[in-house]
Amino acid sequence: MATYRRNIRARGPVSFRSPVRATSQVENLARQLADQIIREREAAKARQKLGRIFTTFDATDDVLPNNVETVTRGLFTGNTGSLVVMFTSSNLTTTQKTYFQEIHSTNDPALSSLANSELSIAYGHYNGSGSVDLTGNLNNDTPSRAIYRQYAQLLLAPNDKKFTVNGVDTDSIYVLNFNRARIREKIDPGNFEINLAQLSSSFGDGFANNANTGSNVKISGTGKVISIIDDSSINDPSATEGGLVYNLVSGSIDGGTSVFNSSSPTNYGLLFPQHGVAILNADTLDGTGTGGVNFGTVSGSLVQGDNAMKLFTSISSSAGLMGSDKTGGIQARSSEKVTATYYFVRVKNGEYNYSNNPTFTT
Repeated sequence: MATYRRNIRARGPVSFRSPVRATSQVENLARQLADQIIREREAAKARQKLGRIFTTFDATDDVLPNNVETVTRGLFTGNTGSLVVMFTSSNLTTTQKTYFQEIHSTNDPALSSLANSELSIAYGHYNGSGSVDLTGNLNNDTPSRAIYRQYAQLLLAPNDKKFTVNGVDTDSIYVLNFNRARIREKIDPGNFEINLAQLSSSFGDGFANNANTGSNVKISGTGKVISIIDDSSINDPSATEGGLVYNLVSGSIDGGTSVFNSSSPTNYGLLFPQHGVAILNADTLDGTGTGGVNFGTVSGSLVQGDNAMKLFTSISSSAGLMGSDKTGGIQARSSEKVTATYYFVRVKNGEYNYSNNPTFTT
């Protein structure tokens, strides 16, 4: 039988390369490659500067996107912040005037094409009192009921039927609805003021309330004027179905926002800045004490009270009763957020230093 002999050589120790060392070498090679790419890009940029005719915007260095700024403007025509001289519109029909009055600056639109619509004012009553419907029957929808329900539907939660001022429901309200084109996103809280002059009957004493309709009132001889602002300087707004809501309280923004008796101010109503609507509690305005202005709101049945004209007379007359350091009327500003992208256009010292002009190249 044949025998086979196998030669086995002794081998020395086998060495293995350390993984850590291999990783380090890969990192060094990657770094060298990255540095080379950077040098080549910088060299290419330098060459481009010599003869290029335009430079593209660098998204990192030259463009600053999505900058949001809050821009405020005066709420009234010409971006003015106050409405002192105002006019009602003769263009409204008799029926329209039972629902609202449209307020213009400059002049009555029936007399001048320069008249500008600024806001509408109205009176609303939960049960429809203080106005008469077209058939003269209270059981049908009266203008004051339509106004109250319209704004309740717009501003209140579905299960809330009445406006609540300082924790108490009110059936009787005055409404100021500002021109939608002028409020932009919202009325600017902290820059809103309404001034109201005290009223009295044109007939004198001894006449029933239902006789003192909007056309039968005048400014009282007391010279009393109340100023109403929102309470954004002392309280956060409430979040509701109608958006953010502020209370309207006694105070002034002339010379800086100041709430009168901030620990316990007189509450006059509600401001819905995102809708451009202010609601005033008629019960408070009817008062004759410190916080009231004797509006004498007509709330009888089957009586066309023309209450919106009382509000107009009170606001439009306030400026003439205030000192020279006070504005009167209505002061307000609009507010909106504007998103902008900024592009920085600049020529650096190493750019555009070459010309094809023969006087330069020869």
